[in-house]
This record gives sequence, structure tokens and C-alpha cells, in this order.
Amino acid sequence: MRLLDGKSAIITGSSRGIGRAIAKAFADNGAGLVIHGTNEGSLRPLAEELGCEFVAGDIGELSTSERLADKCMERFGRIDILVNNAGINTRTKFLDLTPEEWDKVLRVNLTGAFYACKCVIPHMLGQGAGVIINMSSRAGKTAHPTSSVCYGASKAGIDALTRKLAYDFGPEGIRVNSISPGPVETDMSLQWTQDYRAKILDAIPLRKLGRVEDIADLAVYLASDMSGFITGESININGGTYMN
Repeated sequence: MRLLDGKSAIITGSSRGIGRAIAKAFADNGAGLVIHGTNEGSLRPLAEELGCEFVAGDIGELSTSERLADKCMERFGRIDILVNNAGINTRTKFLDLTPEEWDKVLRVNLTGAFYACKCVIPHMLGQGAGVIINMSSRAGKTAHPTSSVCYGASKAGIDALTRKLAYDFGPEGIRVNSISPGPVETDMSLQWTQDYRAKILDAIPLRKLGRVEDIADLAVYLASDMSGFITGESININGGTYMN
């Protein structure tokens, strides 16, 4: 059984990592896609592989979200799912953090999600249904030893946005949840030293890193009718490194 047959979805930040895994999982489950990233050279081969549309651009610009919504409506006539995955992280210490870096991280991580929701929700209201999944982080819930304060602030904002939209638009049939991943095996983790990897693993109760497919599986579940009574939640998927 394919959980997303007949559904259309926009996925931001799809060119690599978690976003790429979500795009593949959605396609495997029958969804029609419009994918997004900043690099057309990375997006085009994935779009050809999945047989889907793509839009390249800066998610921190309103025009990018407008193009994503327009493209999805042109191709499918509706927008059933939005996944706000695009984001950037920095590790700059507070006293070294510049106003420009603060603004850039908030613009991409939080304002970008706000723009996408602004462009998509009117269509979902017209349909009387829709699902929004926002990518958050445990850094938005508790202090993180290496992430910058602007990253944590942006993800705390994502969780607040999630709750407010879920509250306001739940009566209209729109569900909104966020996903808070923990340590995940990505290209970046392959660069870790053995000592650093051992330190990270020792802090995870399950004693293993997550896979991007683990995050994608949760996104499929939240996008599907199987999670039809879940909204306004920020769901941890981190091997037990942070527990509510």
C-alpha cells in the first residue's frame, strides 16, 4: 500500500541529506512532487530520477515560495502537503556572531518557512484539507553544545509557528507538525574523527546514529492519513538524546 497515492507535495531543501530522502520516500509512496533547492545542478538530476518538477532559488525570498506554489498548482491543481525542510546551521560562538549571520540564519530557517506557509495555506483552505511538516531541531528545545544561538532561535520559532498554525487552521482541516531530528548519518558525519564519533554515540541511548531514511519514514507517516489525529506536535526522532 502506498500511503500518499494521489497527493501532491512541495518539499524545500531537497537536493541532499534529509530533504532528498524525504523526496524519494514521498515518490515511492505515490506522491506527485515539486522539489526545491538552491542549486539547479543538484536538483535537476533528482527531478529527472523522480519524474517531478523543481524550483531552484533562495527560500528566504518570498518569490521562491510563490513559484513553488504556482508550479504545484499548475502541475496538480492542488497542494496537499508542504515540507519545510530547507535550512542552514552555523556554529559561531555568541560573542563572535555578527548581525549579518543572525539575519541570514533566521531568514532562511524561519522566514523561509513562514513564506512557504503563506503561499500554500490559501490553497489548502480552498481544498478544506492539507498537511504541513516543518523541520525543527532539539536545538530549539534545549541548549545545544555546538549549534549557534541563531540556529536554536530559528528552530524555537519553527516550533512556535507549528503550534500556532495548527491551532488556527485545525478547524479548516489543516494539520501542522514539526520533526526534531537528532544525530543523523550524513555527508557531514562522515568527516568526524573516530574519537568524536565515539563521543557522539556514547551520548545516544540507542548507541547508533539515525539514518536520513528514519526521518523520511516519519515524514511519510505525518503526511499520510495514518496520522490524521496528530497536529501541533514537535516529534523527537533522536535515539533518546532528548526526551520530553
